[in-house]
Amino acid sequence: MKPFIHDITGIDYLKAFSCVKHMPYSLLLDSSDRKHPNSRYSFVMCSPIETIEAINGEITVTNWEQKLSITGDPFLLLQSRIKSWICDTKHIPNMPPFQGGAAGLFGYDLGRYLEDLPAIAASCGSVPDMAVGIYDQVLAHDHLLKKSYIFTHARSEDEAVKKREFLIELFSKDIKAPKYKANKLDWSSNFDKKSYKEQVQKVINYIHDGDVFQANISQRFDAELPDDFDPFIHYLHMREVNPAPFSAYMNIGNIKIASTSPERFITARDRNVETCPIKGTRPHVSDFTQDCAYKKELSSSEKDRSENTMIVDLMRNDLSKVCEEHSVDVSGLCELETFASVHHLVSTIQAKLSHDKNALDLLRACFPGGSITGAPKIRAMEIIEELEPTRRSAYCGSIGYIGFDDYMDTNILIRTLVYEDNKVSLQTGGGVVADSNPSEEYQETLDKAYAIFNSF
Repeated sequence: MKPFIHDITGIDYLKAFSCVKHMPYSLLLDSSDRKHPNSRYSFVMCSPIETIEAINGEITVTNWEQKLSITGDPFLLLQSRIKSWICDTKHIPNMPPFQGGAAGLFGYDLGRYLEDLPAIAASCGSVPDMAVGIYDQVLAHDHLLKKSYIFTHARSEDEAVKKREFLIELFSKDIKAPKYKANKLDWSSNFDKKSYKEQVQKVINYIHDGDVFQANISQRFDAELPDDFDPFIHYLHMREVNPAPFSAYMNIGNIKIASTSPERFITARDRNVETCPIKGTRPHVSDFTQDCAYKKELSSSEKDRSENTMIVDLMRNDLSKVCEEHSVDVSGLCELETFASVHHLVSTIQAKLSHDKNALDLLRACFPGGSITGAPKIRAMEIIEELEPTRRSAYCGSIGYIGFDDYMDTNILIRTLVYEDNKVSLQTGGGVVADSNPSEEYQETLDKAYAIFNSF
């Protein structure tokens, strides 16, 4: 199969997704923060030609011909399945970066397929460790040029026209999205303030004992939903009140994931690699004087800069496993960036992918992201498993794409809601270092959660 492109400017990509949101493996990779330089493109996908789903060590591959259950490394399997579908892997230049390929969820607990980790925390629901579709058609919207395209992979132009017409028909249903109405949810946490602070102190003790330099500890909030609640309508509302450059919405059957993530994990284009870890947070408030004080406090915080720099070193090490020698470079260190509800310190690391490696090798080498585990990574993950009462599931994993042309972009799944049946969960955390204050760490998790709480 080879790619064909068709200009469909005039079709609203959000309305198009509203027409297919009910379909399993429908996926919206969205950029809703127009002020952010990484918010140029959004992508709509549905009806994958194949799905790869991993849960509890078993991988299921499903297409129109067969359904297979196997075990092994999900990253390596996915790479082989991408290659099996497409023979023409050329990227069409001067067009949106995702032009068809694999896209979906890479949950935090995929790390268990790569490392020998303890099994202490309780499983939480039936969210897959991986839920990825292979899409031979993608609607891509360019926010800068205000143009939309459908990329279709087919054996001939006639086949491409038929496939594209089927997709356009799906996108053209007369659907009127209802307006979001506010809901008052009763959130409960798997920690109270006292127990969370105790876990933070345990991390500090581990640091003083030389076990780890930093570990990220989170708390999980859960709530019941009203019967008529529509997760996608809430997502549209959430992206308005908390816009973010790496947002996403995914339907995995009875599970839906809605994310307004500000954090890029890894992107790769023509072997040029970039990762942007976030560490350091202060509230972004409407009072100008107070807001300036928060920004100054964050910029000058030795604790937050130290926390960020540790993760930069970890990511440099991860990238060096699959990138050209001496190509890993820190192009931005602890730079202040302002988002809808918080200020963050963001660093940027760039590198050149080795000729004998591909995008999934890169993702596998760096997974899960160091900014949401700690350093050294494996020991930090062991501590997370010990101190957090439930598995992280999707939280702190990634949603993104790996194209047939080996272009890749992925986020870190923070500021993310996971819906299962009539329940919703949200998880927030922060990096703990030697001079962390347990009370301040607890408050940081609330600062990160408040914007999402308030979106209801």
